[in-house]
Amino acid sequence: MTAAIGMYLRLRLPLPWLAAKEPIPLIVYGAAGAVGAFAIQLANISNIHPLICVAGKGAPFVEKLIDRSKGDTIVDYRDGDEAVVQGIRKALNGKAVAHAFDAVSEKGSYQNICQVLDQQKGNITLVLPGRKYEEIPKSIEQSLTAVGSTHEDLKPDSGVPTNTREFAFTFFRLFGRGLRDGWFKGHPYEVVPGGLEGVQTALTNLKDGKASAVKYVFRIDETPGVKSSL
Repeated sequence: MTAAIGMYLRLRLPLPWLAAKEPIPLIVYGAAGAVGAFAIQLANISNIHPLICVAGKGAPFVEKLIDRSKGDTIVDYRDGDEAVVQGIRKALNGKAVAHAFDAVSEKGSYQNICQVLDQQKGNITLVLPGRKYEEIPKSIEQSLTAVGSTHEDLKPDSGVPTNTREFAFTFFRLFGRGLRDGWFKGHPYEVVPGGLEGVQTALTNLKDGKASAVKYVFRIDETPGVKSSL
């Protein structure tokens, strides 16, 4: 839902049932993460291409989601900020890009995006709250995407579209159809052994950067001592 809100309510990209008829370049920064990967899947059913996807070790996973024949490509952030900016420009091949989904929103991500985003028509949505993002030029439209907006007491002056609840109601059902029909898939996951005793291992992996294109799952009933206490 975070991906859907960012794509359609914040960036105002074409909805799946009104798919794009002309190329619409879109930058997805953090493409191997869950939000980024779901944004790519939504872009596919909305015929939004070319997709310029920024990823690292999860690039092989992202490769399975994109369509090279439509100009989609992957830029490796591990090569450094300058290489990322140049890689995006090379992928655009002189074309302007006005839309960016920053599913990272730190470590230079939005600064890199703003070097290539259209300075007059640019629109970027970010996912980390509590930041001012002062480096983003005033001429570029920016917004914060948060799934919690689907539950807020919506007001006309809140900055949140008044149809967010209805939007979520519709898209959750569309996700269900997508899962059934196969065009929408869940993120890869790994079950950590030991139930809750495996949480520290998973946190360490996250801190050390070992987790890429994967979600960790903990089965509580596999925690030592839990079954005997039930």
